[in-house]
Amino acid sequence: MIYRRFGSTDWKLSEIGYGMWGMGGWKESDDKQSMDSLNLAVEKGVNFFDTAWGYGEGHSERLLGQLLKNHSGKKLYTASKIPPKNFKWPAKPSYSIKESYPNTHIRSYTEKTLRNLGQEQIDLMQFHTWDDGWSSKEEWQRTVEDLKKEGKIGAMGISMNRWEPENGMIALKTGLIDAVQVIYNIFDQAPEDHLFPFCKANDIAVIARVPFDEGTLTGNITRETTFPEGDWRGTYFVPENLHASADRADLLRPVIPKNTTMAAVALRFILKNNTVGTIIPGMRKQRNVIANTSCSDGIPMNKKLYTEIKSHRWDRKPTAWSQ
Repeated sequence: MIYRRFGSTDWKLSEIGYGMWGMGGWKESDDKQSMDSLNLAVEKGVNFFDTAWGYGEGHSERLLGQLLKNHSGKKLYTASKIPPKNFKWPAKPSYSIKESYPNTHIRSYTEKTLRNLGQEQIDLMQFHTWDDGWSSKEEWQRTVEDLKKEGKIGAMGISMNRWEPENGMIALKTGLIDAVQVIYNIFDQAPEDHLFPFCKANDIAVIARVPFDEGTLTGNITRETTFPEGDWRGTYFVPENLHASADRADLLRPVIPKNTTMAAVALRFILKNNTVGTIIPGMRKQRNVIANTSCSDGIPMNKKLYTEIKSHRWDRKPTAWSQ
């Protein structure tokens, strides 16, 4: 496992981290299977785990808390997210800061997360949604400063809305945000335009989320794919998106070398960008842990392949189903 410096925090994080959404917010998740995968990830060198209260109303956080107990002798970096008070994803300009993140709500959910983790401090707390119209509001700013001073959070971050990588850059200029979590993958390359250069210039850490485009870039999504009733992916892969995504994957397949997989190429594409501190693929099964962590071997992607992959950029705008 290769480790990268995580912005001004100076933490050394595994470049393959662990996204825990599927362990609390998706159907067919299984706690034993999840814990087996988490433990294996630690054995493989993963030391960064990202969860949220919204992943099963704290269920995923409690699994992370158990993992910390299992490996009390190792330093594992924890990250979670405060849900908006109105519980509406994504944030919209019409939502006020008081509707979304009043100071009492920020503090209350930080405390809930700490109880779920069984810890006195979380390394990275994040706003699960954001709109830059809130950036100048002193209420959230003072609360973040106070939580840091009290030792309850080590650093503060923002999880950028889907396909809005620049809706948060005003907040970054306050100096109170240590990290951003943003969708970045073969299709979604827009963060490279403005967000990444700003983060690099200001030593703000970057977490790349949704590396497989919710499954499209694993190569497993087709026009015929269906999901269990109640599974979030069914609301994301509506026919309009499912068909377009499957078609994009079909265009990418001929580019993938025969000695590897589309998922491995997807991860190695992201690793090619040294602004990224860590990637957080979901890994509900042990085979996913083995496959994903094996991509952290220090071998850069072939330049010719990288150039070809870059041409598959797909610029999209938020819609009612993109959430």
